[in-house]
Amino acid sequence: MRTTGVTIGVIGGSGLYEIEGLTGIEWIHLETPFGAPSDDYLVGRLGDARMVFLPRHGRGHRIAPHEINYRANVYGMKQLGVEWLISVSAVGSMREEIRPGDIVVPDQFFDRTKGRAATFFGDGCVGHIAFADPVCGALASVIYGVAERECPKVGSRSHRGGTYVVMEGPQFSTRAESRIYRQWGVDVIGMTNLPEAKLAREAQICYATVALSTDYDCWHETEEDVSVEAVLAIIRQNVTLAKAIVKGAAEAVPSTRQCGCPRAAEHAIMTARDQIPPATRAKLELLFGPYMKTPEGK
Repeated sequence: MRTTGVTIGVIGGSGLYEIEGLTGIEWIHLETPFGAPSDDYLVGRLGDARMVFLPRHGRGHRIAPHEINYRANVYGMKQLGVEWLISVSAVGSMREEIRPGDIVVPDQFFDRTKGRAATFFGDGCVGHIAFADPVCGALASVIYGVAERECPKVGSRSHRGGTYVVMEGPQFSTRAESRIYRQWGVDVIGMTNLPEAKLAREAQICYATVALSTDYDCWHETEEDVSVEAVLAIIRQNVTLAKAIVKGAAEAVPSTRQCGCPRAAEHAIMTARDQIPPATRAKLELLFGPYMKTPEGK
C-alpha cells in the first residue's frame, strides 16, 4: 500500500478529469521556455495522489496532432512535479484480435512523424538518451493490471504490449499505407504519442500509454473504413472505462520509483559543461540542472 502521495500526470481528452472523487480542483496557467502548452493544467487530488490533467488538443479539440507543442506540454508536467505520466490516446487497430473498444498498453513505438520538435536538447547543449524501451515498464504493468480488471466489466478486452506506429496525420492512412503497416507487424496506429514519449524520457518522467482502439483503420475488408463519426462513437462508449483505468492506476502506482526513468538523462549530455550557453543553461535548468554543473560545481 502506498504510504505517501505521488504526482501523476494525464494527457488525453478533456473529459478524463471528470473522475468521481477528484477534489480540490483548480486550473493552472503555465508559461514555459518552449512556448505555450495545449491548455491550462487541471490539478486536483484523488485519494492521496495529486493529479495533473492536460487536454492534449486543448479544450474544444482545437489543436491538430502536428500542431501540438509537445515540448511545452511535457515541460509543464515537469514544472508541476509530475513523476508518472499516463497518455490516453485513441488508436486504430492493425490486428484482427484487437477489436474496437479494446484497450492496448503498448511497449514499443515506431516513428513516422515529420519534423516535430522531439527533444529538449539543442541550442548549444547536445544530449542523447537511451530509448530502446520507450515505455516505463513499471507504469505499464500498473496500467495493464487495472485494465485487465476493468475491461471485462464493459465487455472490452485488454492487450499487454505491442507496437504503436505514430503517423503524422491529420489525415487517416491510405489503404496502401495501412496494409504495409500490417506487414511490418505493428499493432495499433495513432498520431500523438511521439514525441511525447521521447520528451518524457528526457524529462525523467515515467511514461506509458492507454491506447483505446476505435476502429480497424482501412485495412479490414469486412469492416467500415475509419471515420470521425466511428471514432467518436467508440470514444463516447469508453470514456467511463478510460476514467476507471486512470483512477485505478492513480491508486496503484508506488510511492517511490525503482525504474531507470528518474536517471534517464544522468549521462546524456555530451557538451563540455563550460561550453553550454547561459541562455540554454537557464532554459534547461529544471530538466538537467544537476547534470550541467562544471567540475567546479557551477
